[in-house]
Amino acid sequence: MEAVCVSAWRGKDKSQELERLATLAGEASAEAASSSAQLATTVPPAPPDLTAGAFFDVDNTMMMGASIFYFARGLAARKFFTSADLAGFVWDQVKFRIGGRENKADIKTHRERALSFVAGRTVEELTTMSEEIYDELMADKIWSGTRALAQMHLDAGQRVWLVTATPIELAAIISRRLGLTGALGTVAETKDGVYTGRLVGDMLHGRAKAHAVRALASREGLNLKRCTAYSDSQNDVPMLSVVGTAVAVNPDSGLREVARARGWEIRDFRTGRKAARIGVPSVLGAGAVAGAVAAGMAYRRR
Repeated sequence: MEAVCVSAWRGKDKSQELERLATLAGEASAEAASSSAQLATTVPPAPPDLTAGAFFDVDNTMMMGASIFYFARGLAARKFFTSADLAGFVWDQVKFRIGGRENKADIKTHRERALSFVAGRTVEELTTMSEEIYDELMADKIWSGTRALAQMHLDAGQRVWLVTATPIELAAIISRRLGLTGALGTVAETKDGVYTGRLVGDMLHGRAKAHAVRALASREGLNLKRCTAYSDSQNDVPMLSVVGTAVAVNPDSGLREVARARGWEIRDFRTGRKAARIGVPSVLGAGAVAGAVAAGMAYRRR
């Protein structure tokens, strides 16, 4: 009996710690998103609607496939790691395309591997390369339908943020290239412009996204009941649930089921069943690999 009680307490402590890390990750991401460096330079064509906004997941929602996979390809082309490392990314993508569901054990494994090929790099260096890689590999992967939805909010004078597990540096670049307001992404701690070896909290995934949206809404004076969120993944149900309007975009089977049960709108910009199942990487791959790359950016060789 005593062993059972101890196990239960340990489980409770672990759950509380995960929640603490998710909260910390969300608050750090909101702080980064509020920085003036990320704000779009364009002026909304309509009178500003300051209490309404929109939040878009990136991988398989705003972009075809996983942004972090394209980032890895770009780094491979710049000799950051070997062809064998890139093959590992490809295998991960194949698994996730076919499986269609996120595996928490895989995410943990990827994070623990902590891709040290970016260890010791400066923020400036990674940001410059991210700009180049976006232009080379990502610019033509944006879903035109989802981009139109974002523009609809901008045209209404609303602010639009991306919300993704991808490192904040890359997320901010995607946001700027699309003319959006800013981005919420995984934050790696830095000191004097160099990654220190720690993430701030955890990667921005699952519940952490919901915390980030709430924290940003508080900072920016948003009324979440007047806000809209878009995602393809069941893992983003916490984020979708904190806003007044939730939209499932290119949904996986789990999110499609939740959306139907809750009466959420469903938008699917894919063509054909084959594309839905195989042609577009699931956010599963994005979440796992993004966590690994973010951890790698934070990893410090000892």
